[in-house]
Parts: sequence; C-alpha cells; structure tokens
Amino acid sequence: MPIRTSTDAAVTTITIERPERRGALNLAHLEELDAAVRQAVADGARALVLTGSDGHFCAGADLTELEDVSFTVRLGEVLQHLASLPITTVAAISGSCMGLGMQLALACDLRVVADGSRFAVPVARLGLMVDRWTLDRLRRHVGEGTARAMVLTAEVLDADDAWRLGLTQRRGDLGSAQELAARAVPLAPLTQSGSKRGLDLADGEDGRAYEEAFAAAWASEDLAEGRAAFAERRSPTFRGR
Repeated sequence: MPIRTSTDAAVTTITIERPERRGALNLAHLEELDAAVRQAVADGARALVLTGSDGHFCAGADLTELEDVSFTVRLGEVLQHLASLPITTVAAISGSCMGLGMQLALACDLRVVADGSRFAVPVARLGLMVDRWTLDRLRRHVGEGTARAMVLTAEVLDADDAWRLGLTQRRGDLGSAQELAARAVPLAPLTQSGSKRGLDLADGEDGRAYEEAFAAAWASEDLAEGRAAFAERRSPTFRGR
C-alpha cells in the first residue's frame, strides 16, 4: 500500500510511500490518499500530518501514467477537500516537493521543512497548467513575484527560500511536524474550524459561512468552558460544541 496511516494521541500521520517514484502519485494513489484523509477525520483525529518517505515528500504526479485533464479535475477536488478540513493539517516536507507535491503542501494549514528540501511548480517545462485554486494559494503563501517566477520560469526554491518567504512555519523533521500538530489537539475545535473558514476567504467572497461559524463559537459550550477554566486556573476541556 503506497499510503500508510498511523495515529498517536489524536494526531494522524499519513505517509506517501512510493520511494521508487520519489512519492509521485497516480490516480489510484490519489484516491487512496483522499480516502485516508476522510477516514482520519471520521475516526476523530484532531490534527493531521502529511509526509513522504525515504527522504522525499512528493515529486509530483506520476507522469508515466498521466493521460488527460480528468486527473487534474479530480486532484482539484482532493486538494480543496484537504484544505477545507475542520482540523489543523501540517505538511512535513523533505527532499522533493514538486508539482502535485507543492499543491498538497499548499493545501495544508502549516508546513515544516527539512534542510535540503526543494519546491517547484514546473508546469512550463511540461506544457501543463494548474487550476486557479492552486495559483491563488501559491500567491497567498509566497507572494505575487515569487509565484510568477515559479510558474512562468520554473524557479526552484530551497529550504532557506521557503523559510524566508514564510511558506514554512518550522524547520525540522517529521517529529517536529507531529509536535506542532499536537499543539492543536487540546485547543477549541469550533475556533479552529471557523478561523480556517475566515482565513480561506478570497477577496469579495461571500462570508456568510464565516459569520455563522463566528456566531456558533460565541454561543458555544466551549466558550463557557474556556471562561470557567480561565477563572479556575485550570486547563480547559473542549468538546467542539
């Protein structure tokens, strides 16, 4: 199985295991990854870490099997679902983070980078295009100028570049990513999911879903618990309601 899942203390780690292709994914593996993400949430994971194996995160789509645009359409659905999860997601990146790998990293909330990592969106080398969602996400995370350079000239970023630009929030290995994810576990679920909705809103987009999440958080049992815990000088126990 090219997708391996493990869970520890409500943090689920999903590992792409295709060392022979540096983690490159075909459609079958993409579906397996999507199923693993959905199962993790259904099983009650409070945070998710996505990583690769044998020194590489994901080198992109498996071009030996890529036939038509239907793969890109399905990929877009998988990416948007990953980005919309109500829990905190962390990409633990090492080695190659190219093309589809870069898209997976952008779909996660946070990114932890190991030294020696390399990032690229080399579509101009292949005659391909990525969807608007990816371009918008890339622009938000690295800035307009760097996004244009990566897409139009196939510029490659290294770990130092990614750190300097704010693409990554920690420098370290898988353990560092899991520790970062674990920090999200005891915190208020409604606050986290609602805040993600707000952060993902594009300029001019209808914000009603965020406003609903905002109202729900302010009327929640978790808010009452948080206030009580603060007054009683103890750690709160949030239940997501």
